[in-house]
Amino acid sequence: MTLDGAFWLTAGGILLLLVLSGFFSGSETALTAASRGKLRTQADKGARGAKRALKITEDSERLIGSVLLGNNLVNILAASLATSLFTRLFGESGVALATLVMTLLVLVFAEVLPKTYAISNAEKAASTVAPIIGALVTILAPIVGAVRLMVRGILRLFGVRIDPNSHIMAVREEIEGALALGHSEGLVEKEDRDRILGALDLAERLVEEIMLHRSNIEMINADDDPQDILEQILKSPHTRLPVFQNEQENIIGVVHAKDLSRHMYALISGPNGDANALSTFKITEVATPPYFVPETTSLDDQMRQFLRQRSHFALVVDEYGALRGLITLEDILEEIVGEITDEFDPAAETVVTKTPEGHFLIDGATTIRDLNRATDWALPDEEANTIAGLVIHEAQMIPTVGQVFSFHGFRFEVSAREGNRVTELKVRPLQ
Repeated sequence: MTLDGAFWLTAGGILLLLVLSGFFSGSETALTAASRGKLRTQADKGARGAKRALKITEDSERLIGSVLLGNNLVNILAASLATSLFTRLFGESGVALATLVMTLLVLVFAEVLPKTYAISNAEKAASTVAPIIGALVTILAPIVGAVRLMVRGILRLFGVRIDPNSHIMAVREEIEGALALGHSEGLVEKEDRDRILGALDLAERLVEEIMLHRSNIEMINADDDPQDILEQILKSPHTRLPVFQNEQENIIGVVHAKDLSRHMYALISGPNGDANALSTFKITEVATPPYFVPETTSLDDQMRQFLRQRSHFALVVDEYGALRGLITLEDILEEIVGEITDEFDPAAETVVTKTPEGHFLIDGATTIRDLNRATDWALPDEEANTIAGLVIHEAQMIPTVGQVFSFHGFRFEVSAREGNRVTELKVRPLQ
């Protein structure tokens, strides 16, 4: 065969088809690998290509179907033309030669090269090819729609149903995975990871998980002597204290130390002050009405309520109205930023203390979340809020001092107990 016009026309057609194949392959990789978050940022800044890329990637099934259809068409056509060309040049052996040559050309120039570039510059490439791919998706929509129906029909025969509105990965899970990967590779600091995850978890966690239990609440007895009440408030590290009458379940108000100070000043040192007026002082005169919230309120909702009501303090009750504990705005913020202390707080205790033998001494009331944060462990907190609660749940009993349990990859030894409360545990990761 002579190298006539038909030869060069066929060779040129094959070259053009290889370029188109590379374009489709690179476009597929760029549009699927591009971060929608980064594209959204560029789109908000006015990038039209990013806006178009966001639009066509909303329906990933339709996008992939259109690109694959175009890619397969040009690849098959290129292979057919190459087979015809090599057969005319080399006879029957041209089929095998065409297969080898086209495999090498497609692999290098239509797959590896464009996809490598697309992965390295995903957002830029996606914005560039979006207008062309968008037009292609519109043109091929009827064919792709028919193929989609056929594919779903075949999958249904095997019991597989496709939800067109489902996402491959939830946004929250994607963020968690990215943070975990970034931390493991040293790109994200542990504190940054914990803050972001803490903010994401607010909607999933309930007030009862972080509230101060009623047994640890410092309260004021409204029937106490005014002098004793004043002394208690001045010695307390807390700014707000609940006031009860007759029994601790009967909360009648909440007193703020600043309100009490103003009232005391007016009684004793004001223009009409009288030191003897302190004996007739009633704490109910400065107490504000208590604010009760159900224990099943999410932390996200409770924070919004605090901000809306301009309040920082709430008493937690169960479904029967019985007092369970209290929660403050600071408690919720600590779930995001970690422990917040000031000069009036008692000295902060470490969550865990490591012994020379390699064990970890942990207070039984330590929450599993705080423990995981401090140690980078991954103990589950679905069934219990505290480490003592986790041991009791897994043991299905209230353990005695010295009992040892092994679960979730750790060895737990009860080292102290008061009544029915496990107050201290000795924990060691199992090798």
